[in-house]
Amino acid sequence: MAITIVNVPGYTNAGPAHWQTLLEDKFVNFQRVIQQDWLSPEREKWIQGIEETLSKIEGEIILVGHSCGAVAIAQWALACDSSKVKGALLVAPADIDSESAIEPIHVQRPLPEGRLPFKTKLIYSDNDEHSSALRSEKIGNDWGSELILVKGASHFHTEAGFGQWPEAEQWIAQLAGTDLLRK
Repeated sequence: MAITIVNVPGYTNAGPAHWQTLLEDKFVNFQRVIQQDWLSPEREKWIQGIEETLSKIEGEIILVGHSCGAVAIAQWALACDSSKVKGALLVAPADIDSESAIEPIHVQRPLPEGRLPFKTKLIYSDNDEHSSALRSEKIGNDWGSELILVKGASHFHTEAGFGQWPEAEQWIAQLAGTDLLRK
């Protein structure tokens, strides 16, 4: 049985030119968690959105989260049965606990603490407007993640030039232990 890759976009979802959407368009076995409200990442509702999606999948899963989606993955993993999850790529988790966090994401507080029960790679930048490098490193260490710094990448969004992203494809394949299958 093939591994299913599940995208968990962040606040406002991932638009048509976003790297998560382009991965879905390029490879088979990709799905997306659809949240009830992309403009309000309410902690329990976003955990439930992930749980509903994953409960319908048979076989192993790799999660791919961006920003508040990466945070939601960690919150879900520490609250629900994650036995089907082989690993997760956590890109630029937003520091929702920061005083400078934008107001709409406060509803997702607090950041979870504790080692996640599966292998994770946390990708972060040295100039992310939603989490400092130092804070990202602390979050990654708390979660037991392999930390990967990408210099000058901002928040890994479309505006920072992140459309097609071969490195993300490689990291997902590493977590899956197999090449991604093109459509």
